Amino acid sequence: MLSGFDFTAQLANLTVGTIIATLLTATVCGAIVYIVYRFFYRGVVYSENFNILLVLTTVVTAFIIMTISANIVLSLGMVGALSIVRFRAAVKDPLDIGFLFWGIAAGITAGAQLYWVALLGTVMIAVIYILLTIFKKEKKSYLLIVRYDAAEEMNIYGLLGNIKYKLKNKTQTGGRIELTIEVKIKNNDASYVSRFNEINGVESVTLLEYSGEYMN
Repeated sequence: MLSGFDFTAQLANLTVGTIIATLLTATVCGAIVYIVYRFFYRGVVYSENFNILLVLTTVVTAFIIMTISANIVLSLGMVGALSIVRFRAAVKDPLDIGFLFWGIAAGITAGAQLYWVALLGTVMIAVIYILLTIFKKEKKSYLLIVRYDAAEEMNIYGLLGNIKYKLKNKTQTGGRIELTIEVKIKNNDASYVSRFNEINGVESVTLLEYSGEYMN
């Protein structure tokens, strides 16, 4: 039996109204994060499950902070329990880490009963991210993968001479060559890709959005 702690005094500020206000604030902040991620995400692959996780992270974090601030003993037990948790899911896009921190920060401020800080901070971050997305350069990086006969290499490089590119990989197996280059495309204009198919020795042409995660 622990002594020296007045549990009644610690829980006095944790009323039903406070709990509802905290969880509602966290839910609103999580909903804002969800909407921004849903409609303004510019990564390679949008994940609905990850977006739902952002909302849950915001609410769960607020719940944890609210519990910690209300009861010292429970907070010690919760910190000990969280210290043994290991997350092994890989985050493929660095931007996703920013959204996770955004949700956690909103949950912490909401759980600390700083409701206006949580709401105003969430709205401000949303506005900044949307503006950065709108004014972002229209050019995107893509990987152009061309498989062709070695005899047609002069024709291939003749077409590449008209565009700016960076060589990423070149593999030759017998008389076949696979060329991987990074190109910039503005306003999704990939019309020049069809020119490679006009060469008789070209087997296939593939264009993939490049996120910087490519491994040679």
